Amino acid sequence: MTRIAYLDYVKPALLFTLLTLAALLRAAPAPAAGTETLTVAGGCFWCVESDFESVPGVIEAVSGFTGGSAANPNYDQVSKGGTGHYEAVQITFDPARVSRETLLNMFFRSVDPTDAGGQFCDRGDSYRTAIFVSDAGEKALAQQSKANAQAALGQTVVTPILNESTFYPAEAYHQDYYKGKKLVITRFGPKRQANAYKAYRKACGRDARVQQLWGSDAPFVGS
Repeated sequence: MTRIAYLDYVKPALLFTLLTLAALLRAAPAPAAGTETLTVAGGCFWCVESDFESVPGVIEAVSGFTGGSAANPNYDQVSKGGTGHYEAVQITFDPARVSRETLLNMFFRSVDPTDAGGQFCDRGDSYRTAIFVSDAGEKALAQQSKANAQAALGQTVVTPILNESTFYPAEAYHQDYYKGKKLVITRFGPKRQANAYKAYRKACGRDARVQQLWGSDAPFVGS
């Protein structure tokens, strides 16, 4: 069979296959509702990412920066201050499996929302807590969650609810730091990233303070 004759034979068969596939796709059930995102700042983004990636219904959590004026900031710039950015985490979730309200309540109970100067051993503006919202509905849910947290604690909750702005993912080495296998040098000596993360989290006093504040309501203590 010549090349031309072969193509003449294949084209009608291919067209039939494509038409059949299109019909099957039209008949398929509608896809599940789309995913949503929630962006929060809770101090060290390694810890927030680690916490929320353990929640059923959360698809991924990405460490990054938001809330400031500097475009495409890097970790060193944000850490030194002056950019206005928070260390933040953008959480992508399936609302059919876990609600925004549930995630907001978990967030408040995983941080110290009474601390306006940072979180735990990490001090400075970039380590403050915040919730970022994109519309009136998200703002109302965040405000209600904040009010609930304040009532539960009996203390003033200082976590602001801010309008969503551009989210900049942090450098690749920050992503999934809590489960990394690379050897790093720390003040505790050479450690695998996952072990260095655990040592940092304990030394920073994050879980101890959260448990002191929230007791059995703290969802991630021991993560």
